Amino acid sequence: MKKTLSIVTLALAGAFGTSFVPAMAQVAGGSTTMGVSITESTQIALGWSVKKSLLGKTIYNEANQKVGKVEDIIISPDKSVSFVIVGAGGFIGMGRHDVAIPVTQIQYNAGKLVMPGATKDTIKAMPRFDYANDNAKRDQFIATAEQDIAKGKTKLAELEKKAGAAATEAKAKLDQEVKALQMELKSTETKLAEMKQAAANRWKEFEASVSAATARLRKSIESSKG
Repeated sequence: MKKTLSIVTLALAGAFGTSFVPAMAQVAGGSTTMGVSITESTQIALGWSVKKSLLGKTIYNEANQKVGKVEDIIISPDKSVSFVIVGAGGFIGMGRHDVAIPVTQIQYNAGKLVMPGATKDTIKAMPRFDYANDNAKRDQFIATAEQDIAKGKTKLAELEKKAGAAATEAKAKLDQEVKALQMELKSTETKLAEMKQAAANRWKEFEASVSAATARLRKSIESSKG
């Protein structure tokens, strides 16, 4: 019998046991039940336990050849099971090579995890999966953008001071530079503010626009003659 790993969603809860008593939490205007019902507990018991049935288990292809081992399960931000992390080190000869496999590509067949069409070469050709500390990367990205903004503000203050003391002809040119730098500063601050206001796990959606804005800001700073 074949079935895809879409049922792992229930199994994840099953790994925590089935004798769970629902907890009541008070909220404004009433109460809400947290946990699982008796019916849900029964469904969980019929699912797969990640710890007992998935983690550490070997994955085969349809020819019964080993292609890797389940090292982890990735849960996407929308709470669905999206990927199985497969450790495929032994046969590659380069140490463990983890790859991310969509759950829809793995089946449960006659008591085994099967990835149809997988071979040593196809696994080896997949990009290596590495865990990333997104929060640290986001913080570093924001810090770098804020440094660019600080440099822009410093340069703007210098230009404004020189423009205030310059003769008419020189002042007109400096005023243009001031206006251009102000525009790029405002754009960069706006783009960065949008990133900060968004959920932390969505920061990558704003990375390109902030990077473009900071690049224009740096160019404006460098091109200012004041």
